[in-house]
Amino acid sequence: QVQLVESGGGLVQPGGSLRLSCAASGIIFNFYDMGWYRQAPGKQRDLVATISRDANTNYADSVKGRFTISRDIATNTVYLQMNSLKPEDTAVYYCNAYYRARGREYWGQGTQVTVSS
Repeated sequence: QVQLVESGGGLVQPGGSLRLSCAASGIIFNFYDMGWYRQAPGKQRDLVATISRDANTNYADSVKGRFTISRDIATNTVYLQMNSLKPEDTAVYYCNAYYRARGREYWGQGTQVTVSS
């Protein structure tokens, strides 16, 4: 069965850093575009960053220059390095896998990131 398991969330002070991980199983990892999305209570789920099969990256304007998405084919893992964190980054962060050629999409369970002093 397909699983996307996020880890690395937690509580951090403004200006701090976190590294989120998403371990994928049950898929041919290199067939999928991968992404990170986030959602605060009562808010829309928004794109944070994506990385394609060809390693092309895309970032929301609000995180550009602070966050970096990457993928490791050896471990079927996608990462989100989050630096210079702000209180407005507080949200549940979700890992996404999208097989464009077949319109197939999967989501992880989410990991909480809280930025507060």
